[in-house]
Amino acid sequence: MSNSSGELASNETIVLSDSVGSASRTPRLRFPHAVAGYFCAAVDLLVIIASSILGCSIYQAFSSLVVSRLDAFALSGSIAAILYLWMAHAAGFYQFSSIVSSHTGYRKIIIRWLVVGLLLAVLAFLLKVGAIFSRGSILSFVALAATLLPVARWAVTRAIKGVVSEGLLVGRRAVLVGSQDELAALDGEQLLRHFGLSEIDRLTLPSPSLSMMQLNRSELSVLNLAMESARQKGAEEIVLAVSWSEPRRLELVRERMRASPLPVQLLPDQIVRDLTRNLTFAWQPNFAIEIKRGPLSRVEQFLKRGFDVVGALVLLLLLWPPLLIAAIAIKLDSAGPVLFRQRRNGFNVRPFRILKFRTMTVAEDADKVVQATRFDRRVTRVGRHLRRLSVDELPQLFNVLKGDMSLVGPRPHALVHDIQYGEVLSDYAFRHHVKPGITGWAQVNGFRGETRQLEQMQRRVELDLWYINNWSLLLDLKILFRTSIEVASARNAY
Repeated sequence: MSNSSGELASNETIVLSDSVGSASRTPRLRFPHAVAGYFCAAVDLLVIIASSILGCSIYQAFSSLVVSRLDAFALSGSIAAILYLWMAHAAGFYQFSSIVSSHTGYRKIIIRWLVVGLLLAVLAFLLKVGAIFSRGSILSFVALAATLLPVARWAVTRAIKGVVSEGLLVGRRAVLVGSQDELAALDGEQLLRHFGLSEIDRLTLPSPSLSMMQLNRSELSVLNLAMESARQKGAEEIVLAVSWSEPRRLELVRERMRASPLPVQLLPDQIVRDLTRNLTFAWQPNFAIEIKRGPLSRVEQFLKRGFDVVGALVLLLLLWPPLLIAAIAIKLDSAGPVLFRQRRNGFNVRPFRILKFRTMTVAEDADKVVQATRFDRRVTRVGRHLRRLSVDELPQLFNVLKGDMSLVGPRPHALVHDIQYGEVLSDYAFRHHVKPGITGWAQVNGFRGETRQLEQMQRRVELDLWYINNWSLLLDLKILFRTSIEVASARNAY
């Protein structure tokens, strides 16, 4: 087992150029590697539209000495550009690995463009617009674009390679875990160019156990370190680099990695990479297999975050009067702060401090936290009304805006309870695969408040995991609506 930070430093030197070891220099602006694909597509778009206007105008100037209908030429160029971009995207032309490939497929660019030119000619014939787009105009347009597109790709490739060498492009932040032989064959430049990854840590798996029925302690230790490193360093995914000839080991590693909410990618091993270096595969994007996806895709995370921010702002605007009244009542009722802060675990077990209105005479946040019970003497007079109406939870809207919580998700428990239930419920840790929520699927299904028996917590965990596996915006709206009914009924609220 080894955590070869020295190796990492040397690899990052390749990816980030002169940024490593130069702390005294002014930090430079860096861009995600996906920008390269968008930039390349934008250049192709402009080249095709310009070729349409210029090519058709040149033909008109030579044939009739009059140039007109530039708007029509721009429109036809836009239509052709959309068709070409669609075909090029499907062929992987805008994959980062394809853009910086040393085997740029100029012939394939020209072939696909000629197909677009043929489609454009057929479309002009069917729409009977020969008076505007003669055969000569179309041929001039297609010929000019067929010349300029490869030139533009050559220029873009050189520019992107220069940006990469300057360390101005970064990939997805990843923790790399693998066998010694596989890791030795991968450096930071390869990871960025071929897989769009920026390595932030590298851990070496020890030799597998002979039985292969289970992972040995050293292997488990490395995998645990990888998940902890990913959590501490803000990784976007965990990447495995192991031989594909060990399916049983791969399955065991994948099973262990279920404890992390991050997606886990399996890189092609050396044998597969050697095969794909053949020119036959040169234009195909390098691939990694996602052996474990995150609970929410990036688009789903974006949608849920947007829903949370808008929802929290709207609720704060609507509910500020009861928030103000509650704060004044707490201050007048008993000594102590208005807000109660307690440590909780959030997404990927990252700690944060949850906000609540103080409803008790104690503020427990230590190794022992006792759940509130019915007729609990620690609850203040005002606190009893706030808890019955769930007004004490409303300050968590600020946790939502900060990004620690979501409007809907598994309810966060005190740290000591996380430890307690995590030791006896095998699936308990999976609740941290999404952000905790102010309300959740378990709460609207009757599992709100105190959990006297282990079976109650087990059922709550099952409902939380069902929510994670079946998330949708519609489900969040449904839970928020049912929450309003639960609050009105005051079931298990004390």
